[in-house]
Amino acid sequence: MISRIEGTLERVGDDHALVAVGALAYEVSIPAADMQQLRDRLGEAVLLHTLHYLESQGQGASFWPRLIGFQSEADREFFELVTSVKGIGVRRALRALTIPFHRVAEAIVRRDLGTLVALPEIGRKTAETMVLELRDKVERHALRSGGALPAAPTPSPRATAAKKGVRSGTATAPSTSTAQPSGAPTISASAVLDAVQVLVQLGENRLDARSLIDSALEREPTIGGADALVAAALALKGVAR
Repeated sequence: MISRIEGTLERVGDDHALVAVGALAYEVSIPAADMQQLRDRLGEAVLLHTLHYLESQGQGASFWPRLIGFQSEADREFFELVTSVKGIGVRRALRALTIPFHRVAEAIVRRDLGTLVALPEIGRKTAETMVLELRDKVERHALRSGGALPAAPTPSPRATAAKKGVRSGTATAPSTSTAQPSGAPTISASAVLDAVQVLVQLGENRLDARSLIDSALEREPTIGGADALVAAALALKGVAR
């Protein structure tokens, strides 16, 4: 199982990328939503979290190994949830996911069939099935904000020192911390989406409303409740003015 690739982005095709890792080059299928970001990163070091699967050829007469690359482990997990829906295979999902994954998750949580049906190859029946089967599973994905494709990480001095310690026989105690990042939001996805909807009703377009909500959560990640979140977003808008 190949679960991650770090290398140099050599080429980007219509639906795949070529990533060079040493003397090897891997062809990696890419979701439609991430293609433009990759095209802007040609020649750079990238890190892709991968899904390794077998694709049938000739009506199941043979199988070819394939890789799909994602911006994060969370994106990979969301993709696997989407492909668990009856009628949505891997290739169909790659073509259908043309907008950031957290926006798709948001549409599922809100039962926004219009957004789902607007995705390529997703009809109304499929959209309804996605909502029925995934609504209770994708809340945390709806909270995530989209980000740039991560570069391949450079080992930190501490990590390098730890490796040297191990090689020289000095044991380094593993970290046992399970604390979440200090900026991790504690508010529910439903409350976030409700707050976005209130701002839309107050005259904001949906993208600006989501941006205000995200900014409010970044400033005050422990905020609780949709009403408090709306108030914080409106206060933030007033400061911006």
